[in-house]
Amino acid sequence: MNLQQTELPEPAADARAASAALTDIIAAEIAVRGGWISFARYMELALYAPGLGYYAGGSRKFGVEGDFLTAPELTPLFGQALARQVAQILAASSPWLIEAGAGSGRLAADLLPALAALDCLPERYQILELSGELRARQQATLAAHAPEYADRVEWLDQLPPRFSGCLVGNELLDAMPTHALRWSPEVGMAGEPAILEGGVGVADGRLVAAERPAGGALLAAAQALQLSPPYRGEISLAARSWVSELARRLDRGALLLIDYGLPRHELYHPQRDGGSLRCHYRHRVHEDPFWFPGLSDITSHVDFTAVAEAGFDAGLEVLGYVSQANFLLNCGIGELMLGQRVGAGDPASADTNAADLRARGAVNVLLSPNEMGELFKVIALGRGMPAPLLGFARGDRVHAL
Repeated sequence: MNLQQTELPEPAADARAASAALTDIIAAEIAVRGGWISFARYMELALYAPGLGYYAGGSRKFGVEGDFLTAPELTPLFGQALARQVAQILAASSPWLIEAGAGSGRLAADLLPALAALDCLPERYQILELSGELRARQQATLAAHAPEYADRVEWLDQLPPRFSGCLVGNELLDAMPTHALRWSPEVGMAGEPAILEGGVGVADGRLVAAERPAGGALLAAAQALQLSPPYRGEISLAARSWVSELARRLDRGALLLIDYGLPRHELYHPQRDGGSLRCHYRHRVHEDPFWFPGLSDITSHVDFTAVAEAGFDAGLEVLGYVSQANFLLNCGIGELMLGQRVGAGDPASADTNAADLRARGAVNVLLSPNEMGELFKVIALGRGMPAPLLGFARGDRVHAL
């Protein structure tokens, strides 16, 4: 049990009941599948099971009242800076913007007016969102903060067969199901170190961790890392597959993916033994994914080398890879903050000073190496795009992938 678990707030009775119902569903699937499911499948159910999974249930996830803050929740300056990069891509391809996993809808509410101000309002703004609860919240956010653009937005159940334009995914890949693995000092059948896949079983009526030998594509991906045992880590085949599928559908344009993660040689460094799997509940981080299933977000760091390879192998060019801080600075977030101050009214008023302090504090979180500035990265994959893209003009680290 994680030591931090004792510090977690006790869930309300209705939340505990929903978690118990989800646990029963997971246990039933484990029984049907012979007593074991992969951790990736468990994570998929815990996050996305209809009506009960973390992203499919009714609890508030984003913002101060939720479990964590995303960049758009901190300040509209994030969306305004991002809009400058999106505008460049739309102008060079097609006025079609897809946002995959739109969270609370805050980014859409900031992007649309910012793109309109740049005279680059997309003809189509589509949100790929599978959660009915999140769709409703996104619609409410747009109605409250960008009502003049709300009728321009439509929701998708799946990716279009083909598209040209820009796709934005902010904090999307980290929540895709990931496989848990352990590289054991024991020797396997082929004379190499044994690689075991983490999964979930049931013991005494409770969900428990269980292992099996890894196989198939997962084993091949694990062996390619050439890690020295003992070692624990994760591999997200789902993220690679999603990028590959999206790349095959893109005729012209670019994918902008923003998330926390590292290139492969850093993510699987010997000092990172233990992996990056983390859970988020009420702005607290813990490491027990079996704590009230469905109530915590479950994430892992993105392997940006794998993302780049998936796009490249499917025919896309890796257009850039930078820290979030460099991306936002390249897109002019400093100028935008200054412009916000100039247009805020009486510079001597208390309200103006308070708003200025809030904006400065939010931007500091977005840019600081000790906050989101270095932890988060931005990668662009595209076809038929000009080089360099605005957000990657300085500080590009493609060579590090």
